[in-house]
Amino acid sequence: MAVALQAPGHLAPVRGIRLAARAAGIRYRDREDLVLIDAGPDAAIAALFTRNAFCAAPVHVAREHLAAGSPRWLLVNAGNANAGTGTAGLAASRATCADLGRILGVPAQSVLPFSTGVIGEPLPVERIAAALPALAEGLDADGWLAAARAIMTTDTVPKGASRTIALSGGTVTLTGIAKGSGMIHPDMATMLAFIGTDAGLDADLLRQLLTEAVTHSFNAITVDGDTSTNDAVACIASGASGVTVSSGPDLERIAAALNAVCLELAEAIVRDGEGATKFVRVTVQTARDRNEARRVAEVVALSPLVKTALFASDPNWGRILAAVGRAGVRDLRIEDVGIAVNGVRIVAAGGRAPGYTEEAGQQAFGAAELDIVIDLARGGAGYRKYTCDFSYDYVRINADYRS
Repeated sequence: MAVALQAPGHLAPVRGIRLAARAAGIRYRDREDLVLIDAGPDAAIAALFTRNAFCAAPVHVAREHLAAGSPRWLLVNAGNANAGTGTAGLAASRATCADLGRILGVPAQSVLPFSTGVIGEPLPVERIAAALPALAEGLDADGWLAAARAIMTTDTVPKGASRTIALSGGTVTLTGIAKGSGMIHPDMATMLAFIGTDAGLDADLLRQLLTEAVTHSFNAITVDGDTSTNDAVACIASGASGVTVSSGPDLERIAAALNAVCLELAEAIVRDGEGATKFVRVTVQTARDRNEARRVAEVVALSPLVKTALFASDPNWGRILAAVGRAGVRDLRIEDVGIAVNGVRIVAAGGRAPGYTEEAGQQAFGAAELDIVIDLARGGAGYRKYTCDFSYDYVRINADYRS
């Protein structure tokens, strides 16, 4: 079960953006698994993709189509990653774009393809093609929640977030959806996510805002240390509100809203981590610089021994201390390190904190949400990482996924 996470009851429509979800039978029976997003005729689209060298065919094709011009349509399938499929996979991804283009009367290059699911299986182009007419006919501004459900794989709940903000020229909305539960680790977005706003934003500015938002959200989460071949996040600015944003306080407000939506979606992915029973924030502070803080936070958040201790609610704080010690921090004075968990001071001066008791540690580690705070006493920089525990179910889910 996801940790303190429920499916959104409603996601706010975004003027100018329509979505549809239909069942194509790609891998799943009796559920929608194909999504079409219409960004609108005047939209700007920015997208970031995995840096995994073994990236999937749709990643290659989406990059090509983004570079070729101004795309309007996003086609997403779940159940099949179309990764590890070679030239046949590239041809399949291009064929789905061409099939949709013929139905809509638009160039194939105006379609961005996205896929998620099992690696190494041929994409069933015929099944997708058969579902496209009904998909195109079903476009609806209220289609966000249906789309969030359709892109799920091992997720247990759909993930979505909305914000409405007042700008000097009027009110604008941001809504986003995401999928992700396993193969979650930063090297871009570590999942699929689609975010839309009806504000008017230049494509270059939109990409800058998205890059910054991803840095502190999707690039700050980990479930298992594995980065997918298909990771992508796309952000659409339809401009349909008539409110154009380029600088000043309005830009700051929309940047803050985009950051908030991305962080809510990123946290939802970790809360729904495969087999997760704990949601964990690892905060490193008083580091010499941000990179140092990030390295320490990442080593702690990725440690299987730390994550299994968290699952057991075992206050085995030595595992955290050992992870800090192997993070490669140059000239680290372990006698200066302090660690607290949910406000319980556990480590001081590199050892057990005075007054610490096993009972207090047990209570802190037994919580469903944990804040691990690590003081390095080396400077003024910090970093926060979001992770979860490792349970028996993580192994079961991944052992059974292809079966």
